[in-house]
Amino acid sequence: MPSGIRLQRIADRIRQELSELLIREINDPRLQQIYVTDVKVDKELAYADVYVSAVEGVSRSADVLAGLESASGFLRRTLSARVELRAFPRLRFHWDMTPENADQIEKILAELRKKK
Repeated sequence: MPSGIRLQRIADRIRQELSELLIREINDPRLQQIYVTDVKVDKELAYADVYVSAVEGVSRSADVLAGLESASGFLRRTLSARVELRAFPRLRFHWDMTPENADQIEKILAELRKKK
């Protein structure tokens, strides 16, 4: 079983390579202007949970996740060639609400500043 530091390095490398793939090699219009916010790899290296978000927000989440699921075989095969692991983890895609939540908090704080 890999150490926590190694798991984090693997997750960071997958995030970096996946981001480059989405920018340079994927032509699916559903996957335009999305970004990978985080990747978490389990201890057995069986699954990599990929968290994504889009500039437009949660309104595109269903389209983006459907596009990623349809491209998951290609993404996994390409990533396994770029990231050297004995067995490459399966990719599971999740929508990350963090950017929308942060934007909402910023709006609330801006309103509070105006009231002072």
